[in-house]
Amino acid sequence: MSIRALNRELDAARDAGPVKDIVIPPCPQLLVQLQDELAQADPNPQRVAEIAGADVAMAAALIKVANSSLYARREPVHSVAQAISMLGVKPTASILTGFLLRNAIRIDPTLIEHFWESSTRRSLAMAHIAGQMYGLDLDVCKTCGLFFHVGIPVMLQGVRGYSGTLVEAMARQDRTFVQTENAAHRTDHAVVGAIVAKTWRLPAEVVYAVRLHHDFSSLTDARVPLQVRQLVAIAAIADHLVAHHEGVQNQREWEKSGAQCLAFLQIGAEEVETWVDELFPVFEGVIVT
Repeated sequence: MSIRALNRELDAARDAGPVKDIVIPPCPQLLVQLQDELAQADPNPQRVAEIAGADVAMAAALIKVANSSLYARREPVHSVAQAISMLGVKPTASILTGFLLRNAIRIDPTLIEHFWESSTRRSLAMAHIAGQMYGLDLDVCKTCGLFFHVGIPVMLQGVRGYSGTLVEAMARQDRTFVQTENAAHRTDHAVVGAIVAKTWRLPAEVVYAVRLHHDFSSLTDARVPLQVRQLVAIAAIADHLVAHHEGVQNQREWEKSGAQCLAFLQIGAEEVETWVDELFPVFEGVIVT
C-alpha cells in the first residue's frame, strides 16, 4: 500500500468510517509544547524541565523512572532538571510521552491487565534492537513501541462490545486478531492507533508503522518506506521478546511471520536468544506511573 493510499484510508476512517464515532484522545497541550521544543535545532533542557514540571504528577513520574533500577544510579535524582541532565532530552521526551498517553486514556485497568507494562517493555525492546543496527533512531523506535497497540485501549474506551471482541480475538485460531476486530466493528486497533499517532503529531514513519504492524506483506512492498518496514519487523521481534518474558505460550503471529521479519532485518535466531538474556533485567525494571 502506498503512503498516499495509507493517508487516504486513515482520513476516510476518521472522517466518515466507523472510527468517526470513536473518541480519539486529543494531543495534550504539554506534548505540543514538548514537540515544539524538540523541533528546535538545539532543544533547551531548561525549557523541557519547565514543561515537565508544569504537571506535578508528570514531574514525579519522571523522577521515579530516573531513580528506578533501569538506570542504576548510585545517587538518586531529586529534581526534574537533574533527571533530564541524567537521562538526556530525547529519552526524557519519550518518558513524558508515555506518561501523557497513559493518562489520556482512562479505562478499567482490569480490562487490559499489564497493558502499559507490556507497551513499555516493547518500547525498550525496540530501542535495544535498533541499537544493534545502523542508522535507526532509537527514540523513534521507543515511541513506536508505546503506540503500536494503543488502539486497543482506545477501542475499549469507545466501542460497545469491544471487550468481548478482544477476548474472542485472542482465543480464535482460524483468523487473525485484526480480522476478528474487523468482522465485529469494521475497523481494527492498527487503524485506530495510527489515527491516534497522527492526531498526536508523531513522526510520519511512526504513524505508518502503527497502521501496518500486523501487515507483514508490507515488508516486501517497495512503496512503503524502508524505515517503516524496519519498524514493523523490529516491533514483531520486540513483541516476541516481551511475550517470552511474560510467559505467553501461544505466539501465533510470531510462528507465522517471525522468520520473515528476522530475514528482512538479517538477524539470526542466536541474536534473539542473546537479547532474551540481555533484556531480562530491563523488563524486570519497568515502572509504569
